[in-house]
Order: sequence, then C-alpha cells, then structure tokens
Amino acid sequence: MNANNRRLTGALLIGAVALLLLPWFSLEAGFFSRGWLTSLWSDSANAPALWQVGEHPWLIIAIALFVLCAGCGLLPGAARSRLLLLFSALGVLFLIIEGHAIGYSGWSWLWLENRFGALASGQPAMGAGALLLLTTFLLLFSFALAERGVMKGDAFVVASLVLLTALVSIFVLYPVLSMFVVSVQDVDGSFKPDGLISNIQDPSIWSLSCLSGGTCGTAWRTLWLALMTAAGSTLLGLAFALAATRTPLPCKKALRMLTILPIITPPFVIGLALILLFGRSGVVTEHLAALFGIEPGRWLYGLTGIWIAQVLSFTPIAFLVLIGVVEGVSPSLEEASQTLRANRWRTFTRVSLPLMAPGLANAFLISFIESMADFGNPMVLGGSHGVLSTEIFFSVVGAQNDPSRAAVLAMILLCFTLTAFVLQRWWLGGKNFATVTGKGDGGKHVQLPRVLRFGVYGMVIPWGLFTLVIYGMIVVGGFVQSWGLNDALTIEHYVRAFGVSFSDGHLLWSGVAWNSFWTTLEIALIAAPLTAIVGLLTAWLIVRQKFAGRQTFEFLLMLSFAIPGTVIGVSYVMAYNLPPLEITGTAMILVACFVFRNMPVGVRGGIAAMSQLDKSLDEASLTLGANSFRTLRKVVLPLLKPAISAALVYAFVRAITSISAVIFLVSAQYNMATSYIVGLVENGEYGVAIAYSTVLIVVMLLIIGIFQWLVGERRLRRVARPVDIAVPPATTSLTQERAV
Repeated sequence: MNANNRRLTGALLIGAVALLLLPWFSLEAGFFSRGWLTSLWSDSANAPALWQVGEHPWLIIAIALFVLCAGCGLLPGAARSRLLLLFSALGVLFLIIEGHAIGYSGWSWLWLENRFGALASGQPAMGAGALLLLTTFLLLFSFALAERGVMKGDAFVVASLVLLTALVSIFVLYPVLSMFVVSVQDVDGSFKPDGLISNIQDPSIWSLSCLSGGTCGTAWRTLWLALMTAAGSTLLGLAFALAATRTPLPCKKALRMLTILPIITPPFVIGLALILLFGRSGVVTEHLAALFGIEPGRWLYGLTGIWIAQVLSFTPIAFLVLIGVVEGVSPSLEEASQTLRANRWRTFTRVSLPLMAPGLANAFLISFIESMADFGNPMVLGGSHGVLSTEIFFSVVGAQNDPSRAAVLAMILLCFTLTAFVLQRWWLGGKNFATVTGKGDGGKHVQLPRVLRFGVYGMVIPWGLFTLVIYGMIVVGGFVQSWGLNDALTIEHYVRAFGVSFSDGHLLWSGVAWNSFWTTLEIALIAAPLTAIVGLLTAWLIVRQKFAGRQTFEFLLMLSFAIPGTVIGVSYVMAYNLPPLEITGTAMILVACFVFRNMPVGVRGGIAAMSQLDKSLDEASLTLGANSFRTLRKVVLPLLKPAISAALVYAFVRAITSISAVIFLVSAQYNMATSYIVGLVENGEYGVAIAYSTVLIVVMLLIIGIFQWLVGERRLRRVARPVDIAVPPATTSLTQERAV
C-alpha cells in the first residue's frame, strides 16, 4: 500500500466514525459530558447520521457522497483523483448549504419554503459527527489535489493550506461578514443600507477641526494614537532587546520578567494604577501640590493617559517579537564589518540594524493594530476622548443600538490596518534578511557603541523603575481597605476571593473567585498550544510555500486582530447563536475566539524569525529524503524556539487578560476572570478586583516560566569549550629527551 492509499484509507475511516459512532447534531448537555455514550442508538437526539435518515431524509445525500468518495479509492490513475475531487467538493458544499438552509423549525428562508414546501421537521445545529464528516471531505479534497500535482504533490502542505483556509473562513471571515450583513438589513431581513450610508458621512468621525484648535474626529484621533503607541512600543521594545543581549547590564533575567509584567495584567488595572499615581487625588499629584503648589489637573484623562497605558501594555509584545530577531543576527557579519575597519556605530547602523528590519516592521505593525483594537485603556482613561473601539462598544450595547454605525467604524479600522500592512510589505519586499544558514558560527555579538549603550540604559532603567512603581501600587492596592478612602492594611480581599475552608474532612473552595479562576486557567491552557501551532504552521506556509492568494490569506489572518474585541464578540454571538454552528455559551466559542484573535502574533513572530532562516536548510532536509512534515518538525521548529515561546506566552496571557471580546461570550457555566473582575469593579469592590488580578499575575508568571523551560533555548552556533587531553607519561619523557 503506497502513501496515497494509506492517507485515503485513514480519511475514510475517520468519515466512517463520523457517520456511525458520533452524534450528528449538537447536544444540549455538550459533547464532552459523555452522557450520549449510553444512549447513542436509543435516543434520536444523540443518534449518528445513519440513524437520523428516517427523520431527516436529506442526510442520505451526505452519506451517498461519502460512499462515492470511498468508491473512488478503487479506481486507477487520474480518474480517481478527478472524481474524488468532485465528490469531496460536493460533500463540503452540501453540508454548508443544508446547515444554513434548514433550521430548528424547517427552512431558514421563506423562498425555499415557497419553492419546495414546508418540511415535516427541522434540525438542530451541527454536532461532532457532522463536523468530523466535513473535516473528512476537506481532507479528501486535499489528498485529491496533491495527487493531481498541486504544491508538487505534497499532501501535508496541501492539507494544511485547505484546513487553515477553512478555519480562517469559519472563525474570522464568516463572523465579520455576518456583522456587515446585519448592518444593511432591516428588522424583517430586507436590504436597507440607509444607516450604513448616513454613518459613513458622519462628520464626528472625519472632522479635522483639530487643525484650527478644535477636536479631531474619532478616526484621526485613533490613527494618531496608534502611530504614537507603535513608535513608542517598538523603540522601547528594541531598547529592552538590546539591553538583554548586547550590554553588560546586570539582572537581565529580572529585566526580562519585568518586560513581561504589563502584558499579563488586565489593562484596566494599569489604568487604575495610573489614576492612583497621577489622577486628581493621586499620590504624585498630591505630593506635587503640597511641595510646589501645582494645582491638580485632568491631563491623564485623554490621549496622553491612554498613550502611557498603551505603551506600558504593548512594549512587552514588541520585546517578545524583537528578542529572537536581535539574537539571530549573525556575529560573523558584525566581525567582518569590524575587520574591514568599521567602528561599532557604523557596524550597528549599517549591518546589525538593517538585519533587524523584519522584527522592527512586525513589532510596529502588531503594536499599531493592538492600539487600534485596544478597549480597556481608552475605557478607563479616555474621558471625553473616545476612540474607534469604545465608539463601537457604545454603538452596539449603548442606547444607540446601531449595528450600522459599528460596522462603519469597524470598516474604518480595517482600512487603517490594511494600509499599514501594505506599507510594511512594500518596505520589506524584495529584501533578504537570512543570517542563519546552517553553517557553524562561533563568533560573539559586537558590543553596542558607548553612546548607544548609555542611550539604551537611559530608556530601559527609568521605564523599568516606572513599571515597578505601577506594580507596587497594584500590589499595595490589594492590601488596602479602600483605595483613596481608608489606607488601613488588610488581607480581607484575598480571603474573600480565594478563601479555603474545611467541612467534614473535605476541602471547600469557598472564595468567590475560584470558579472563574479554574475556568479561565483551563481554557487558556487549551487555547495557548492551539494558537502557537496554528500561528507557526501558517507562518511556515507563508514564508516557505508559494501559492496563489498568499498575501490575501495573510491579510485575512490579521483581520480578527485588527477588529476591536467588542466587534469580534458581537459578531461571534450573531454568527454562532443559531445553526449550522451553535456554540454560543460554550467553552468552544471562547477557545475559538482566543485562537483566531491571538494567532496573528504567532504568525508575525514566526515570519520574522523564519525570514532569517536560509531556505537551504529545508532543501537539504528534503534532498536527504525527509518529507515536509519531518523537515518542519526536525529542522525548522528547533530554530524557532524564541517564536514558539513568544506565541505560547502571548496566547496564554491574552486568553487570561482579554476583556473586550470575552465580555460578550461568557456564560454562567464558563465565566472568565476578566469579566468577573469587571463585575467587581462595577460593584465598587476594587480591593477584591486588585487581589484577584495580583493572584492572576503570579500564576501567569509561574506558567510562563514553565512554558519557557519546556520550549528551551535554540542553539544557533558552536560554542568553543576547553578540552583536557591526557598525555601519557612515556610520551612526555620521550618528548623531553628529544628536546634535550
């Protein structure tokens, strides 16, 4: 049996399991409740597709298409791949169409009922069996394409592209399109674009009166803030990366942990700490008023305060992207530059810095998009200076209830993001940044020029101290009775949140935060590895494979990252609250949201890191007989450990600290930590909220350390080690005699 037949047989076995052994429709108790195992063939609600045909006769078409795909395996040559391609594509289209066309009560659209008549019964949303059969059809479609020579017949590459395209379409494109469709629909579902047109022409979005002393429109205000935040975050991220790798600065491990702290903190907590420091009744404000008579102001509540909070929050992201790029610059190139009598400054500016261009561009782009999509910091510190993300939130859940306005603002965000993406591609296009070629490199990195080194110290040390002060306020706030009112120390907030008691010899988790804490930890630990796998696999396909629509595919990946979490949350609710995929209120919708909202960081970090890996490494592995999957696993991934670590860390902490999308998707059964903390803040329980946030920070630091230990460090070059050679006594005496 050759490889093509083995792959086909494996896919057909998966399809048989989907049709014979798994519930076809979604279960009210959930698939992982395992209650369906005892009533699989006795309860029609839990039955597989083969037992559902009597009540839902249209399912016979899906079964017939699967049987036809199985029959194709008996055919020889090109006929097999051609027919397999046809039947698998028809299977995918049929499942998508029937899932949308038939709902709980029958036909979903009136024209279908008028055309074919009313159905005797409808159908619930797709369950495990239907989704697995859809995956089977996609795999069969991929294998047929590979047999026909697509991507040089590499089935792993083709299947990866097809499955990733399907996942991105389902969890990125489909929800966004659902949101836009709603924006041009009337209450009865008819087409009515009046709201969309009027919102596009709204002067409050596009006003440039700030040029004459007035207030800029929301779009320009958001764009200016994003540019300033991206510039500040990238500059500071580069300074931290250089300080950690190119300077003799002590306590570098502590420095790395310090750069991670802001990213593992809920954004509104940083905003509250800034208010405690610089608000009208803040510690610094009161001391300045007492010492110098400076009258308290409201300068913090606006773009300045948002910018400080965002740079605090997003500098770690830039650092995580840049640290691997800075480490990856070849020391041999720097030594060659100095051998040719270039000084340290010229070597850094003409050799090292240009080779860091992919990392700088990706760090800037990610920080720009993060600032555009940020919700927590503008919500706490924005005051009257609203940005696009907060305006979208109030358009959706506020008194306006205007989905057309939310869609217009989201499209503006997409335009800004697309422009930044195109400019980045134009800047990096046609350039080669490969420095890791597979040859041994035993050199050492050149030290920074004196002026640049002290400049790095001048940015890193004050910013590190400022970060410590911010987190000092957060830690102290958890032990203070009431912020700003009663400064008496207490541990009551921690006891209320994470209290433990014993009753009848049993341990009871009596704290109010335990339920959301365990739920958050479980979902984050599931989402983080999936995000890293999907993100790095996508980056490998984009960098190493050539296929039609590659740039469009890359942009679609950035789509969920560019849209504010409020829109993602609302669009997910609109898309997945009804068949064919009804996952609202489940853990699956939270995991899907985290994976596809955070994977662009893994993609951009992977692209930046892989831009430095010469293609000859892959080619050598393939020449020696390894397939593409083994090459990816054995050659590429070990050289991407910084990118893997960055993707894992970022995905994990964002799953815990995300708020804007999560607040729409949580349920009573799956309540996340951030939504619970927001509820505490709304109820005025600031101490408990800070205590909960502090515990989350400690837990995240511990798990981040475990991630980094599991991933390990990559080795790019040989390290010379002294070797002791034992000289036999006889040889020594003989040598001495000859010397005499």
